[in-house]
Amino acid sequence: MEKIIVNIENLSHRYSVQWAVRDVNFQVADRGVYGLLGANGAGKSTIMNILCGVLLQTRGVVQVDGVDNREDPVGLKKHIGFLPQTPPLFGDFTVEEYLNYTGQLRLMEKKLIKPSVEEAMELCKLTHFRKRLLKHLSGGYQQRVGIAQAIIHKPHLVVLDEPTNGLDPNQILEIRQLIKHIAEERAVIFSTHMLSEVEATCDRILMMNEGRMVFSNTMEAFNHYLSPSSVFVALSESPKIEELSDIPGVSGVEELGGVNYRVHFSGDVQNMMDALVERSAIRHWGMTEIRQEKSSLDDIFASLSKK
Repeated sequence: MEKIIVNIENLSHRYSVQWAVRDVNFQVADRGVYGLLGANGAGKSTIMNILCGVLLQTRGVVQVDGVDNREDPVGLKKHIGFLPQTPPLFGDFTVEEYLNYTGQLRLMEKKLIKPSVEEAMELCKLTHFRKRLLKHLSGGYQQRVGIAQAIIHKPHLVVLDEPTNGLDPNQILEIRQLIKHIAEERAVIFSTHMLSEVEATCDRILMMNEGRMVFSNTMEAFNHYLSPSSVFVALSESPKIEELSDIPGVSGVEELGGVNYRVHFSGDVQNMMDALVERSAIRHWGMTEIRQEKSSLDDIFASLSKK
């Protein structure tokens, strides 16, 4: 049975007269990657800053592993590892020096720092760079160091703000794999405005729009949020577009090359598929494939954000 690590209730925060976050509620279990998704200005950074103790909320409850951020802010931070969008690195430190330093900042017991540094470097594949100055590392390896400092004290929750931003494709793939590996033992909140990053990395979605939570569920539920509006059909014969368009419920037909078609429709998907199969049998089109198409992530995002 999963354990709840993060509990957020009626979280609201405003800057001067402008509300950045309004009445947000969600929970995070002790394993997996949670994608905090939203356009720039949706309220993601405000939530992360409150959760990590950078800001104190205007109202609402924030608890991590049962510790309330108002009652015990230092105790709460012991359970959290945080990587801001720009890693807080000091260029003239070596990797090993920097991680030792961050262990001290985390108020770790002195005897635990060295083995924890070794473990973090091993997990993030930094061991062979231990004596390298941070300023001489590539962007991808600097990001690995940033992640290593976030997990050095073995927190129950790791919060990562746009961790793949600015990296090349190979570096992005490596960071995704590292995040998934970390999430096998702890909860990870992964902030991004990129739908592709959510799809590739996350188990669950927490989507913000204009300061409010508009979706909180699994990646699978997110993928099926919108009913599909098209069906892919492959036929042995090539009917005229007009013959497909005449089927009741069909709103449009696209030729995809050869004998493949995308049929757009309104109404129930199963009724549409049954009608296509029936018409194909009557007209001897020789249907070889028919399948329901998923709504695109962009369509879902637009629908949830009312744009």
